[in-house]
Amino acid sequence: MKEKVEINKQARLSEHLTSSSVATLGHFCVPAVASDQRSSANELDGSRLSPHFTLGEMCKTSAKTLDGNIPSHVHIENLKRLCGWLEMLRSEWNKCYGEGDDPIVINSGYRSEAVNKAVGGVSGSNHLTGCAADIRVAGMEQLIRYATILLDISDESQEDFDELLLERSPRGTYWLHFAVRPSGNRRKVRLIQT
Repeated sequence: MKEKVEINKQARLSEHLTSSSVATLGHFCVPAVASDQRSSANELDGSRLSPHFTLGEMCKTSAKTLDGNIPSHVHIENLKRLCGWLEMLRSEWNKCYGEGDDPIVINSGYRSEAVNKAVGGVSGSNHLTGCAADIRVAGMEQLIRYATILLDISDESQEDFDELLLERSPRGTYWLHFAVRPSGNRRKVRLIQT
């Protein structure tokens, strides 16, 4: 019988988010259960990683996997770090180009191994550790502006990121892949990948 990771329903995720030293998320293995009993990202929606980003939106996926795409406490700490950068991007975008309160929309954040495989992600992806997000953009101009803002933030703060990749699907949809690791950031910048 296959095993999967389930979230401990007794653990209080909000307590875990404020205390990284204790793994109160409480992962444990249980036999596979019916899909209506599985934890979903919707249960995580109310848990804030930063003022404008929730754990639910950083873990959402359309891929249906047995593991429920539930991050560990280490993954959550990585997501918090990433969301710090996303908050700065949101602030700068709204100050210079936006309507004052434009959101940053995440297409993909944390991915479990099962989800990463289901969506065709590369092995070793920063999404697997909660260090990356694919950010939705309205078109090429917004893509370039987001990338420029993130490069400026990196230069001004003297903090490095791991990846800033301007990407495009074969259908012509653009997005920005941005990753920041706890250490060993490579400052890898790539233009349009299909």
